[in-house]
Amino acid sequence: MQLGLIGLGKMGGNMRERIRRAGHTVVGYDRNPEVSDVSSLHELVERLDGPRVVWVMVPAGGPTQSVVDELAGLLSPGDTVVDGGNSRWTDDEKHAEQLAAHGIGFVDAGVSGGVWGLENGYALMVGGEKEHVERLQPIFEALKPEGPYGYVHAGKVGAGHFAKMVHNGIEYAMMQAYAEGWELLEKVDSVTSVREVFRSWQEGTVIRSWLLDLAVNALDEDEHLEKLRGYAEDSGEGRWTVEAAIDNAVPLPAITASLFARFASRQDDSPQMKLIAALRNQFGGHAVESSP
Repeated sequence: MQLGLIGLGKMGGNMRERIRRAGHTVVGYDRNPEVSDVSSLHELVERLDGPRVVWVMVPAGGPTQSVVDELAGLLSPGDTVVDGGNSRWTDDEKHAEQLAAHGIGFVDAGVSGGVWGLENGYALMVGGEKEHVERLQPIFEALKPEGPYGYVHAGKVGAGHFAKMVHNGIEYAMMQAYAEGWELLEKVDSVTSVREVFRSWQEGTVIRSWLLDLAVNALDEDEHLEKLRGYAEDSGEGRWTVEAAIDNAVPLPAITASLFARFASRQDDSPQMKLIAALRNQFGGHAVESSP
């Protein structure tokens, strides 16, 4: 199958490679000419046979809207656009309507896997009409982890990004719980090896998880996280999750508290945020700030 892929950053570049390894043809475009296969979106579209499929992996908001606007003028009826970035689900509805006016299908795909996805596969949460989703099945199969899990057609347009948003909200709360436990263990004199306590939890405990494994990786690199500043950004989905909870009158005390904890990290050098910053760097390659 042929696929156009726009945005070849940390995730997009690895996705291109994983899809190619599965035997598909990927024509990639990025503003960085060193990683791009073509020099423009126009050339990307010209290189694909119809009906075309173009997957967008650029930042949410203005950058995604700009790409959708350009594709609306370049693609033909029967083509399909996939937004695999972290767009807000309400934007998906607008993009689907905009492209439908040109006879172009639209699918939203929440993608989780970070910098590890190339080897481990990406969890995919997809929204859109059945006919558009089914066209993309070979690409979804190439990207997802091996085995029966890691992919879901979650529902209508917007459902994929809504599911990914909630996934990221849960991720906030899980990371916060690990970080709070780590800080408490570090604080007491009786525990002399916090890193090894975390390592012992990796097998046989009810709190074992991939995030715990990544926490141990981070502590192996910097046992007391002394090289990091206790500062962690929020990428948007946590805020959107809390806003959706308010709109739907659903109580989310743990997720809301974890979001506010990140805000607190911007006021002081928070010990908890050192572990959260380390975890975000481990699974997503997110930037960290060094301790002064």
